[in-house]
Amino acid sequence: MSKLRVVLVAAMIGCSLVVGPVPAHADRADGPGVPVTPSGSGPSGLQQWIGANIPAPSLAPAASPPWRELPPELAALWQAVRPAPSGDRIFDEWPGGLDRLAAGNIIEWRDVTATSAPLVVVPISRSVLLKFRTTDASGRPSFGTATLVIPAAAWTGPGDRPVVVNALPINSLGLSCTPSFAMAHGVHSKFNVNDLIPPTTAWAVGRGYAVLIPDHEGPWMAYAEPTVAGHVLLDAIRAVRNMLPAEFAGSHFGMGGYSGGAIASYAAAMLLDEYAPELAGVVVGAAIGGLVTDYRMVAHHFDGSSTSGVLLVVALAMGREYPQILGYMNHLAQWAATSPIKDTCGESNGPLGIVGLPIEVAADIADPLDSNIADEIFARTGLTDRKSGVPLYIYHAATDFWIPFENGYNLYRDQCARGVPAVHRTDPGEHIIAMFTGFPGEVSWIDGRLRGEPAPNECRAGS
Repeated sequence: MSKLRVVLVAAMIGCSLVVGPVPAHADRADGPGVPVTPSGSGPSGLQQWIGANIPAPSLAPAASPPWRELPPELAALWQAVRPAPSGDRIFDEWPGGLDRLAAGNIIEWRDVTATSAPLVVVPISRSVLLKFRTTDASGRPSFGTATLVIPAAAWTGPGDRPVVVNALPINSLGLSCTPSFAMAHGVHSKFNVNDLIPPTTAWAVGRGYAVLIPDHEGPWMAYAEPTVAGHVLLDAIRAVRNMLPAEFAGSHFGMGGYSGGAIASYAAAMLLDEYAPELAGVVVGAAIGGLVTDYRMVAHHFDGSSTSGVLLVVALAMGREYPQILGYMNHLAQWAATSPIKDTCGESNGPLGIVGLPIEVAADIADPLDSNIADEIFARTGLTDRKSGVPLYIYHAATDFWIPFENGYNLYRDQCARGVPAVHRTDPGEHIIAMFTGFPGEVSWIDGRLRGEPAPNECRAGS
């Protein structure tokens, strides 16, 4: 991709960000006007202006995904918005014969102790990168990656060494943004500082627990798609038990995650009974903070706000898993989605929307968040009709301007009503600060589950 193309994309997006929606006046002095279109009857005036003034990007013909036949133009767009290869074949190569493997079967593995040890800080004996069979959001065979970190100190507690499943907030579009890529390659140009803070991995290794770090966005980097994330996390647990049964066949696993990582831990808890029933009793709890459960609510909350960049990035990521979404992107969005934006890492996504770009600017239909395609995706990503297979610890920031408080609290009340032992905490600060203020409570609760203490249940008091 040429530097000129990237500059043009950035300029077009920047102009839209700075000036906002183009005024719908036919007598503008600085150029042709934007026609006014009644809401709901087709593309808005702004969308028509974009379609008339920004040409479509030129995309090379490409094959449809192996699992779905797409129209030629949509197939080319889907291939063009996929994440670029990371340069490491274990993350890049799609294995053959996945349909002949059971979920959680090991495909290959690599020792990454030398590159992982400096990032963990606490002494370790071994770190292993795992590649395993999993299942995508539509039930098709896929693959996942995760890193298992084993402490240097021998386990002296009862039974096999417990495992903390640390679902980090990856929040990214690029394959080299994942925690396992960092564990395999060390600090690099797209390293995510959230791989290290809060220090969940260091804390767990210091307690003698092994740590499993899943790349829960899957091979398409489908950021925030909960079914993909839950499947990858559960299959990573299966993979550890399959690869090292002598060490971990009897281990208990406690899951934790914040924000984007909370989506993975929450989804694994909600999907456990139907997707991995043999792990009942093996997984002993899920601690989740800053969680999104109501995608419709959060999408409307983000739209046109300072967090709109995250919404736009999530929409692109969802299109990788559900290609039908891409058919509603306008030319401006296609330029952006096929630019280097498609490989951004988490720390870049917030600033992308700092001046409040509404999702209307990226779509070719009016009211895209209230459209039929949005209804379909919101239905596919909703897991609140299920009962968690494990006890829950749910916490949320007292003044979270990103994720509405109701997301976590409504989940707590609903799971209480379904008979799940649960705890809810409100921690000081906004979304980012609560990642740290909520950390002690989260790890203390996980520690109790891994030490065999019964899960506390505060449902009567709080629900």
